[in-house]
Amino acid sequence: MNAPSGALVVVGVDDSRLSLSAVRLAAREAALHTRALRIVHAFNWAANPSEPMPEEPRRPAEELLERALGTARRVQPEIKVSTALIEGPVITTLLRESGSAALLVIGDGGLALDPDVPADSEATSVQLAARAGCSVLVARETPPSSGPVLVGVDGSASSLTALDYAFDTASRHRTDLVVVQVCDPDGATGGPPPEIVEQLAEAVAPWQRKYPSVRVDQQVRLGDPESALVQETRRAELVVVSARGDEPWRGMLGAVSQAMLYHAPTPVIVVRGAHGLYVQE
Repeated sequence: MNAPSGALVVVGVDDSRLSLSAVRLAAREAALHTRALRIVHAFNWAANPSEPMPEEPRRPAEELLERALGTARRVQPEIKVSTALIEGPVITTLLRESGSAALLVIGDGGLALDPDVPADSEATSVQLAARAGCSVLVARETPPSSGPVLVGVDGSASSLTALDYAFDTASRHRTDLVVVQVCDPDGATGGPPPEIVEQLAEAVAPWQRKYPSVRVDQQVRLGDPESALVQETRRAELVVVSARGDEPWRGMLGAVSQAMLYHAPTPVIVVRGAHGLYVQE
């Protein structure tokens, strides 16, 4: 995590079961990076003038935070954990939190369980991954199985940032790393072009020297990047992608990062550099 040493891992929670999966992942990342964990719930209660005001309107939200706090302490008892109950919209609150965080962790809202969700949906997890001021880890309802870290690269500067993050993650998780580059099959005769294979090896080499304990599987595939990477995610523990890759004109998220958020069954980290993007609502 390219962030100041005092920056926290922040996890956003709500009353869904998925939130506790996000808390477990956030606590693990906090422990692996020796950072404190901050559990945040956006409290957007508004009194209905036609109904009696409850005696303790904040109590359900406070109980939610207590459950999340207990979960974090059970799975990683050695980390420092704090909670925050903040009144305001969820997206605005978590974007503001992301501005000073090392990592923002959120649930996917059921994206991976529903193949019919349109790619232009206003899913909270997608909006946060697109606009956060730090890297974002999107949790799935099913806990990740053991396996390698997967990272997709395309030769762009942002994908090399993702490669750096993926090597560091694989090292901390003590697992293997799979590096995949997908190229256009036009003009290819049989296997991948040798020059692309060589370029990938040259890109990986500096990080392999920096992280000699990480076993690396380098793959060059022909075809569609989104489909090829989604297929690879089925055996991965964690997927790492850059926010935009080599297509900055596509907007705040590139095609590959969107495909991972919507279709990868495993948790996805959308990586940003030291200066992320936070747009005030």
